[in-house]
Amino acid sequence: MSNILIIDGDQNFCQTLMTELAKKNLHATHSTNLSKGLAMLHVGEFCLVLLGDEASDRNSLDFLSTLREVPSRPEIIVLSRNRDPDVAEAAIRGGAWNFMPKPVNLPRLLILAERALEYHRERPAKCAPVSLRREGIVGNCRLLHSCLDIVAQAASTDVNVLITGETGTGKELFARAIHTNSARAKKPFVVVDCAALPDTLVESVLFGHERGAFTSADNRSEGLIKQADGGTLFLDEVGELPLSAQKVFLRVLEGRSFRPVGGAKEISSNFRLVAATNRDLEAMVRTDSFRRDLFYRLRGIRLELSPLRDLLDDLNDFICHFVRRHCTRLGIDNKGFSPDFLDTLLQYEWPGNIRELVNAIDQAVVRAGTEPILYPQHLSRNIRANVARLQVADLPAMEERTPPHTSPDTFPSLKEYREKHMAELERWYLKNLMSLSKDDIPTACRLSGLSRPRLYALLKERKVERS
Repeated sequence: MSNILIIDGDQNFCQTLMTELAKKNLHATHSTNLSKGLAMLHVGEFCLVLLGDEASDRNSLDFLSTLREVPSRPEIIVLSRNRDPDVAEAAIRGGAWNFMPKPVNLPRLLILAERALEYHRERPAKCAPVSLRREGIVGNCRLLHSCLDIVAQAASTDVNVLITGETGTGKELFARAIHTNSARAKKPFVVVDCAALPDTLVESVLFGHERGAFTSADNRSEGLIKQADGGTLFLDEVGELPLSAQKVFLRVLEGRSFRPVGGAKEISSNFRLVAATNRDLEAMVRTDSFRRDLFYRLRGIRLELSPLRDLLDDLNDFICHFVRRHCTRLGIDNKGFSPDFLDTLLQYEWPGNIRELVNAIDQAVVRAGTEPILYPQHLSRNIRANVARLQVADLPAMEERTPPHTSPDTFPSLKEYREKHMAELERWYLKNLMSLSKDDIPTACRLSGLSRPRLYALLKERKVERS
């Protein structure tokens, strides 16, 4: 039985690869287009995909995440005519096992294929199920489960963790989950807000000070680093840490010892470090606004949190959780919400991510008062206005869509007019939806809020073909 699938528009290339793989006793089959290849992955048990260039103009890399979502979760090696380094980086960041430009080096490809298959076989043993205390983390989509896998990995070690993501994605929540699931759970979890540290008091706040160390030092103070002894030190917004403090903190990381301001002796602190930032530290390193050596120290384990717009499959769960939580806090009966309430939230872009969603839900619950159901009208005008703008931004002008009727004999009834133009509008919407989602049905369902059966029915009814 074949456990390797080759997806490439070049039939001869596929045959050559299959022949070479067979010599190594590696069994493969192939598809010349992505749509058929995806269908084969859903019904087969493939361990490895060799993803080449499709015969059409579609970019194979756009389908990496879709290919990784199939039940067998195959490893993927990208084979591409494109030699752009940015493309190679995008492939790896998208979850590919490796990237190889064409014409491929066959001996090296065969070695990579064998290693990828070996890794795939061993992966279940390495990733044994772990019972995690989620600490308020809600959702069950693939992206979230990938993050929870990293949380489990981080919790089992004392390696430094760097959490990245946009503002409002829940970086502190995940940091607490790492701490709570670690062997240090019963020790302190100390938060350092690097953005709020005064430049003149950074060392005093972090390292503490002795009495009389400076003018206002009337008493001895234990710094935050010492308070985290035995537990976890969480550096929030670490990208805001002043350069002068970065140098000193690097030494603390290396030896877990430091001298309080005005102190004569060094003291130690056995803390575990978790840092978080919404800034691009690698770009800051290149501009010398963040120390390269400190950056390398911080990124032992990298946890990258997705923005809310990529987690919309879990939006219904988020809403239920936050509505229930706020109603409990207010001491009132739990509220439901209408389908158009959910639809409005699905269409909003959420620049503030989870934090903005929490605030939006809290405000909606308060506005609803004693009403048992939440409607779009309970949301802020800002959210509804932005959604309305998005809905009509790309529509052609009304004059382009509805030429005037010049004869009384052909003037339609209101019902006929409405039905005709509603059908045109739905057809226009579906064509744009499939174009934007690149004909990927799960993505189209997520963007539109439609169920899979309903989407298929509408595509058939409006005669919209997938390319």
